[in-house]
Amino acid sequence: MIKLLLVDDSELITGGLAVLLGVETDFTIVDCVDRGERAVELCQHQPIDVVLMDVRMPGMSGVEATKIITETTNAKVIILTTFDEDKYIIEGIKNGAVGYLLKNTEPQQLVQAIRSVMKGQSILSQDVLEKAKQGFHPAQKTADLSSLTPREIEITRLVAAGLSNKQIANRLYLTEGTINNSLSTILHKLALEHRTQVAIYYLTGKAGDHDATF
Repeated sequence: MIKLLLVDDSELITGGLAVLLGVETDFTIVDCVDRGERAVELCQHQPIDVVLMDVRMPGMSGVEATKIITETTNAKVIILTTFDEDKYIIEGIKNGAVGYLLKNTEPQQLVQAIRSVMKGQSILSQDVLEKAKQGFHPAQKTADLSSLTPREIEITRLVAAGLSNKQIANRLYLTEGTINNSLSTILHKLALEHRTQVAIYYLTGKAGDHDATF
């Protein structure tokens, strides 16, 4: 069972998510909380697999809570918010979030995203990717991909375009296992930790650091 913690200061949101996700036979809703501090406390005192985290809440923000949770527990954090401003994307990824989805994400996509992060994948919604692409700063640094082979560069480009490993494999006529292995090599060469950082790095030239701007 995948143990979920829902974090949002709106009971309407957490209640709706609890109903939506509670019907999945492999999900268990551990709790719904409305504060970042409470989310941190729960994750540190009981096993939580995935946290769906809002950004703007009274007290500790979701981005701050994400940093503490990912540094002190094994829980994986998916930021789920209506806010797609650049600073939240960058800060969320920098603080260890493995996913960044908007609240208008289709229910089945959200369910799939939760299962995907449990398999070690990272999720960045197409809406967020488009936001990043449209908002490029004209003076931004380009990503240094000189350490990558041509195939690895193409895989990196497709990751940044929002394709899954399976979709990339189909596009390049390769096996999904080959793509998984190539992505591991790409992460090592670029000194990154997960595919979402690969997308951010390809799009901005920065690995989700504090000074990165779109």
